[in-house]
Amino acid sequence: MSGTEFGIIRHHFGRLVLIKLMCRVLQSSSILVPGDTVWRRCEAGRLAVLNDAAAYFGALRSSLLLARQQVYIIGWDIHSQTRLVGASARADDGFPEELGPFLRKLLTNRPELRINILIWDFAALYAAEREWNSVQKFTSGAPDRLRICFDSSLPLGSAQHQKIVAIDNSVAFVGGLDLTIRRWDTSEHLPVHPLRCDPEGRAYPPFHDVQCMVDGEAAATLAELAEQRWQAAGCAIEGPRPVPGDRWPVSVPIHAEGIPTGVARTEIQTASRRRVNEVERLFEACINAANRFIYIENQFTSATDLARILAERMLRVPSLRVLIVTPKLHSSWLESQSMQNGRGGFIDRFVAADVMERIRIVHPSSRDERSEAAVMVHSKLMIVDDDILRIGSANLNNRSMGADTECDLVFEASSDDHRKFVAGLRRQLIGHFCGAGEKEIENNEADLFAFLDKISASGRQKSLKPIETCPPTSSVASLVQPVADPKQPLNLERAASRMWTAKTILGVSGISIALIGLSLVWYYSSLSDFADVGFISSLISPYSQSTVAPLLAIAAFVIGGLVIFPVLVLIAATAAALGPWLGFLSATAGVLLSAAILFAIGRALGHRRLQRLLGPRASRVQGRIVGRGILAVAIIRMVPVAPFSIVNVVAGASKLSARDFLIGTILGMTPGILAMAALGSQIADLARSASWTSALLLALAIAGWIAICLGAQFLVTWLAGRQT
Repeated sequence: MSGTEFGIIRHHFGRLVLIKLMCRVLQSSSILVPGDTVWRRCEAGRLAVLNDAAAYFGALRSSLLLARQQVYIIGWDIHSQTRLVGASARADDGFPEELGPFLRKLLTNRPELRINILIWDFAALYAAEREWNSVQKFTSGAPDRLRICFDSSLPLGSAQHQKIVAIDNSVAFVGGLDLTIRRWDTSEHLPVHPLRCDPEGRAYPPFHDVQCMVDGEAAATLAELAEQRWQAAGCAIEGPRPVPGDRWPVSVPIHAEGIPTGVARTEIQTASRRRVNEVERLFEACINAANRFIYIENQFTSATDLARILAERMLRVPSLRVLIVTPKLHSSWLESQSMQNGRGGFIDRFVAADVMERIRIVHPSSRDERSEAAVMVHSKLMIVDDDILRIGSANLNNRSMGADTECDLVFEASSDDHRKFVAGLRRQLIGHFCGAGEKEIENNEADLFAFLDKISASGRQKSLKPIETCPPTSSVASLVQPVADPKQPLNLERAASRMWTAKTILGVSGISIALIGLSLVWYYSSLSDFADVGFISSLISPYSQSTVAPLLAIAAFVIGGLVIFPVLVLIAATAAALGPWLGFLSATAGVLLSAAILFAIGRALGHRRLQRLLGPRASRVQGRIVGRGILAVAIIRMVPVAPFSIVNVVAGASKLSARDFLIGTILGMTPGILAMAALGSQIADLARSASWTSALLLALAIAGWIAICLGAQFLVTWLAGRQT
């Protein structure tokens, strides 16, 4: 080999090495890292971004009409009366408008088609919001090829929150929208719209969300994910996997083609599945890739860890600006309370970093000549530097990082056409909130915040207004937020099983047996004559007009607690003797003081013994159940499973904090005390002279007690799993 030939070979080899190195650099700069930030990296053959439910419902309807083999509908909530219609709010294809009848007729006309619907199985806690008997309403008169499966595979406090529709492995939809009621709206977001009402005719405010539609590899990957979710819920797969075909309706415009795509998930660890937190890592990667501008639309902003990462990135990159569009208020008082602390903590990270002049957190407003309404922002969208587009189901809250199942799609621009599309979408979304066109937004991007302020002050019909921040002062918000927005499943059952081991039970069994024995004495010995509502009421009644009457009643609770006297008898007797209001206040004070004293006794007698039995495990277990003791105590108090005094002493002997114990006692005992206070005199009458009338009133008292306790249990458990 001549020197010239060797030189040529060396030159080409050097170029090959350089090309490989460049490819590695380009690949490493991508945020789409399978097994880390995304589950799969694939390509979307075609992509459409559907702004608001009218666009999504219309596109989905057209796609379903092309379905031939198999459809998966995966959601947090799915309602048979959802009107699956586009911007006109009318259907002209000869099929019913409502989702349930539409799917039934679709199956009748497509003999080979199968439709699988997966819904999160938490309807019992959402009775006021969910559709009653939804299975029958979907399947009545439908072929057996329509199957509904309720996903009950997740632990307490976790939700199935993915929102996916996959059609024939060919077309798929992902975003923040469920196929349920009170979602439909057009991008005009009029303050009042005659067609924006639920099946009962009740109007609801303007509603904004974003969904995306893909085909190609991305659609096939989402179909596989939907199938996995179906199987994880314990539902059987039937029939062969469909052969892909073209299911893209001609009525849906294509916004981008051949764009690199990633699928990111949050999955909850179960006995058969490992924990997956690609969604959280993808958020971090998106933030750390930003250099110029981040645009976010999200229903919740309470993930303070992500806020900290974003604030740190803004400190490192002084040119970076951030615009976050979020709701002014949440859809319910409880939801607002549960997220109040979270939003305040989120904003505090930027205040502490002193970058507030480069970030705006705003809400959209729409008005006409007669009214003004805040637009409900339900979308989960993020755009970074016009290079990255992210659309999915994950909120910027703690739940979406680890407590709920989620699915996001992320698109990474790989050409000028892709970047032009992403930039245009960002301008369109900002503009549609403030009545401005894409060009107007583009012309004012150099000082976008000032432009948005000018529009807000100008009195335009649509504008983006700053979120009014205020310090979280509500004790209810402080109580609810850790339970309603956990980063991991509550796993109360597992925490309880870890704490109350055989050794622990033996450690407190001596105290418990003694207390239970004393409690039984009041019911099955001659002392039972004194454990009588009428008797106790007669002792307190002579002093009912005296200023010391409440003190005597409170003292009775303290003494009764020490001797394991039935607390329900004391509550009813106090209410009967002192009347409903004074009886309620005296009983509440007595219950709390008695509980606190017995808790302290239990702590002094059993705390050290319990720690010796558990050793280092005690600290680990305590770490797992911090913030959840309130919920556990409240539930036990609502429907007592053990005598009042025994619960107090055993709670004191455990690692439960006094604060959690007392707050849980207040929450759990108050409903029952209210019921007894309202019907205390009737209970006393029954105790003095039994009759059909007094028996009926007693039955009403018991029914009232049960109803209030069940309602309170509903409320507390609802707080543990709330998510939209």
